[in-house]
Amino acid sequence: MEEKILEILNRERRALGVHEIETLMKLGTAEDLKELLKALNTLEQDTKIYRTKKGSYMLFEDSNSRVGILSVTSKGTGYVMMDNGEEIKVYEEHLNGAVHKDKVIVNIIDKNSEPMEGEVVRIVERGVKQIVGTVFYKHGKIFVKPDDQKIQRSVRIDVNYHKNLVDGHKVVVKLLSPTKELDYRGEIIKVIGHINDPGVDILSIMAKYGINDVFSDEVMEEVSHLPDKVTEEEIQKRVKDPKQDLRDEVIFTIDGNDTKDIDDAISIHKLENGNYLLGVHIADVSYYVKEDGELDKEAASRGTSVYLADRVTPMLPHELSNGICSLNPGVDRFAISCFMEIDSTGNVVKYDIFDSVIRSRIQMTYDKVNQILEKNEIPEGYEDYVSHLKMMQELATILRKHKEEKGYIDFEIEEAKIIVNEKGEAIDVQLRNRGVGEKLIEDFMIIANETVASHFYYMDYPLIYRVHGEPSEEKMTEFLHLVSVLGYQIHANTKKITPKVVQEILNELKDKKEYYILSSQMLRSMQKAVYDTKNIGHFGLASKIYCHFTSPIRRYPDLTVHRSIRKCLLNPDVDMSVIKSWEAKLPYYAEHSSETERASVDCEREVDDMKMAEYMLSHIGEEFHGIITSVMSFGFFVQLPNMIEGLVRIEDLKDDYYTYDESTFSLSGKKNKRGYRLGDEIDVVVKTASKEAHTIDFITKKDAINEEKKTA
Repeated sequence: MEEKILEILNRERRALGVHEIETLMKLGTAEDLKELLKALNTLEQDTKIYRTKKGSYMLFEDSNSRVGILSVTSKGTGYVMMDNGEEIKVYEEHLNGAVHKDKVIVNIIDKNSEPMEGEVVRIVERGVKQIVGTVFYKHGKIFVKPDDQKIQRSVRIDVNYHKNLVDGHKVVVKLLSPTKELDYRGEIIKVIGHINDPGVDILSIMAKYGINDVFSDEVMEEVSHLPDKVTEEEIQKRVKDPKQDLRDEVIFTIDGNDTKDIDDAISIHKLENGNYLLGVHIADVSYYVKEDGELDKEAASRGTSVYLADRVTPMLPHELSNGICSLNPGVDRFAISCFMEIDSTGNVVKYDIFDSVIRSRIQMTYDKVNQILEKNEIPEGYEDYVSHLKMMQELATILRKHKEEKGYIDFEIEEAKIIVNEKGEAIDVQLRNRGVGEKLIEDFMIIANETVASHFYYMDYPLIYRVHGEPSEEKMTEFLHLVSVLGYQIHANTKKITPKVVQEILNELKDKKEYYILSSQMLRSMQKAVYDTKNIGHFGLASKIYCHFTSPIRRYPDLTVHRSIRKCLLNPDVDMSVIKSWEAKLPYYAEHSSETERASVDCEREVDDMKMAEYMLSHIGEEFHGIITSVMSFGFFVQLPNMIEGLVRIEDLKDDYYTYDESTFSLSGKKNKRGYRLGDEIDVVVKTASKEAHTIDFITKKDAINEEKKTA
């Protein structure tokens, strides 16, 4: 019936009363009318149709209303964002109880303003179900101030149930209904700790994103029954073919200095025909985490491990992530091995995927591997592996060249590493090193992921792919406009955007001083990589078929890939009913894993911003050299060499009156016509920093000197 209603409204393109719709649908009974009203209500709730004040109905798209997600600035002004990118501005007095992240219906009240102005007429769905905030008392009543400054409402808590709370407690609150004053009533579901307790700052951000640092009793009960070592009895059951026992192979791991959850190990040989035999051996987590058990449900719910400034919140308990699943040196571990024969041009000419038992010889670190491959210095304990590492470097060079010929895009984005003390306080911010060893492992993992994904794709077996769509023409046009504003001309063919074209654009910009800014802007122009059961390829890697196979300890999609291998590839008696059942589950896992990945990335970014602000609190008044990375109507952002970024506000530019020129992304002054532009190098002084707001404010060195002269 709903489809028929939409068909009629689409044909008529006008508002129709209930009885008009009833007549056009040729309904005659009271039961028919009842079903019609029910269907109309459903369509209205789903914002597919719109009900006018007179009670008539039209297609939602034909009305003067729009539906979207409300984003509220710290000053209280809202912007309703539609799926098509359109936005409507809503002043605070027209929000009508709607708050940040709510899905709302908004009526347009001024079409001629830019952007259009509107008024919220209905809250479709509350976007925020719970908040993290700080307890405070007022007139004997308990309130919670949300950490998110975009939520301009306090939350009132029933004092009778929380007698032990004090000012400054950080809590998680489930939101109930708004009060008459438009504040919320809430129920405290978790006390995180006091704002002054070490580590509570990060725990509060984790709670905001629903990231749990504790495993349930049910999960730990299941873990207690798992072994802490691989027994010979288990090995005998597993090894049906001598090729599966790889304990005598020279296999080792390369990871960061502090890594304890080791997913992957590698091995290499040179064959008589001159080809390389690369072995990528991945922890067999699926052997221990049984499908649909409590441990599996928890891992699926978490979706990913989360790596924050001073801690790891693992997807699996430490007994697995650092224990029986981790490919620690000198102990037997179960793995799924992918051996690839690779020719001198980087093509995989033959491969084999099977379950195995391995014994890693040594846990190498990137720092020491880089000593060997970059400086030809051999650290103690690495003497026996130098020839293996040199051969791996040869192969990695071939693989990287092969990728680049296909159009692989290396954005060369720098990352910050935050150093904390024993109290969790930020004491330094450095650039992460990405040396030869890091790139070597990246190259080997990519070729293994492509090999596994290709096998499943061509066998038409169910799999979760890692996909990355091509950028939109609009986004690329905006990027190329930015490049032209900076005075550079691009000679690449931009008619059809391919990975090769993007690579050519970046190569043309390589020697420009703004390269890292433009590389970051290009990356932002791209779609986000996600998980999907339908393969569309991976644009950024220039890969036609790609999946995540190599990190099942810390990513749930990788664990599902291992399950697909076990159900479809390693099972001699493939049961199609089992495969169909598995295929039906994968879309949910793909979508949920994409969501948890976004949450973890946002959480990591917010923790980094907070810790950077904390670090800069001890550098107020100090001078730094940076580069302008973006210019807005309210000021410009300056990035320091260690990736810390701060804002120079337009009101703090005291030497002139500046206005924003949108066409050139610059601020120009009445006297200083050139003003401030994207890519300008500049000396700044730290004015303020807020750990609570995660912000850093700079002033120009020139303004700082003038201010000092005034106060002298």
